[in-house]
Order: sequence, then C-alpha cells, then structure tokens
Amino acid sequence: MTEVRADGGSAATAAAGGSPTVKSIFIHPIKSCKAISVSQAPLSPTGFVWDRHWVVINSKGRACTQRVEPKLALVQVEMPMEAFSLDWEPKKTSYLVVRGPGMTTELKISLTKPSLRSDGISVWEWCGSALDEGDEAAKWFTEFLGKPTRLVRFNEETETRPVDPLFAPGFNVKFTDAFPILLASQASLDAVNEQLKESVNINRFRPNIYVDGCESFAEDLWKHIKINGLTFKGVMLCPRCKVPTINQEDATEGSEPTATMMKFRSAKVLEVNPTKYKGRVYLGQMMVCENIDNGWRKVINVGDVIHVEEAFASYADVAV
Repeated sequence: MTEVRADGGSAATAAAGGSPTVKSIFIHPIKSCKAISVSQAPLSPTGFVWDRHWVVINSKGRACTQRVEPKLALVQVEMPMEAFSLDWEPKKTSYLVVRGPGMTTELKISLTKPSLRSDGISVWEWCGSALDEGDEAAKWFTEFLGKPTRLVRFNEETETRPVDPLFAPGFNVKFTDAFPILLASQASLDAVNEQLKESVNINRFRPNIYVDGCESFAEDLWKHIKINGLTFKGVMLCPRCKVPTINQEDATEGSEPTATMMKFRSAKVLEVNPTKYKGRVYLGQMMVCENIDNGWRKVINVGDVIHVEEAFASYADVAV
C-alpha cells in the first residue's frame, strides 16, 4: 500500500500537469436512490436543479434514506437529458422513470407539478409540506420496500429549508442532508482504495461534482473555487454516515470503507475539532454557490476547469 497524505498536500494547487477539472456531475433526483450522470447541469439557489427533488416518506411522513432502507440504493431513475439544459421547462410528456429489481412495472412520474399536497413531512430538523405524487407512486414504493410509503417532491413555491446558519447563513436546500453541493475528487477515492482490500466506487460517497486533476484530499482545503464563472465556497468537510458502507449494487451492508478510513480520515487523525459529528470519517467538501443570482450563466459542464481562488491555511481552519 502507498502512503496516504492526511494533510491534503498543496491544497491550493492541482497535481502536476494542469488545473483540476470537472470529471463527472451526479444528480440524485430521488433522495437515497441511484444517481444520474449528466454532461451538464444547471444550478439554482438550492443546488443543482432536480437534485434531491423527491424523497420517499414513511407512514409518519419521515424521509426514508439508505441508513434505514438500504434497498433504496437499487432504485434506478431516468430523466430526459434536456431536463438538464438551462431554463428548460417540463412538458406534459416529460417523465421521471423509476425502476427497481423485482418490480414488474416501471413507475412514470410527470415532471409537471402535481396538485396534491401532503403536510407534516420531515427531513432531519425540517418539517413542512410537500407535493404528493399520488397513489400509483405510493403503491410502487410500498411494494418495493414492503411497508407503507409515499413519494413527494419539494414544493419550491411555498417551502424553504435553511442550512445550518452556523456554517452558511442565508442558504437553503431541498431534500439533501446538509448543504446544496458535495464535491469530491478521483484522487481522494484512489487514496482510499489503495488502503482497502476491495476497492469501492465513488457512488458510495454520492457527490455532485467529481473532480480530476488534483492531489488526494486537496479539496479539503478549498475555501473558494470558480467553475464557469460561478463561485463556490467550501463550508464544511463531509462527515460520512453509514451510507458508504452500503454496497450500491446489491444493498448489502458491511464495515468498509469506514473501518479503514478511521485510520487516516478521522477527526483525531486530521486534528480537527468536530462540532457535532463525533466518531465520523471525512471525505469530500460541502459547498454553496455564492453568486447564483448575479447574472452569471448558471450551468457547469463536464470538462470545466476548476480555479482554486483561495485555500484554507490548514485543517485547523476547516469547518467540520
């Protein structure tokens, strides 16, 4: 095994050979279900358009995630590629298509907004109303998970869900866990896999922006970056929950990669002081887009160059 650098190396610079670039863009339309890889993606004040736009809820209105329902990892989603074009509006013939192993039928959800509303929906600390996708969607997910569930979408017209104001005051999200955007790099995944007996895919970590061309863990110290004229601020290292230990191909749970990552990606090893996420490992930087409303073109593309404008001096300055 090769040595893993916990300090991120020269975090403000790329690896030798050029600037870092956007390798992949991942959108997760339904929270905790499979991602869609797209060549470009428009941004909104709450993150990427369509990302965590829907969530499956249980009979009490609480969000279902892979932490409790790992089988959600097997749910495939499909959307028209034009849905990821700037300023695109859905038509009556535009659908989110949902498929799952063992299901004899696929579920088609119109991308136009439903009229049915459900109240008392909760995602972590937030509680509000959402748009209900109806009985057909409820039946599909109830059959797939084997318990009463419904599918709802975020109601952007009436609801706001603020992020933790301690880290990014004034920003909001839809159904994502904490902040609008998660960025991680190929080099960081490679560094993790070099320590594992069996390598894992980046889908275990569920980033939105997947970066190539930087040193391993360089993104940890990125305070401000610019992509296609848009400025992103690093607000917090991502404390990993149990989802990375769930195999995204068969929904089985294990101890890796978290067990191994504790040796070189824990708060103790990184010498950071976690505010509330004790006993976690870290991979990826959670970010907000600071100038989404000032007239810049609101889209990023695979291949876009990432300009590191400002870096934290050390891990002591990074929020966790």
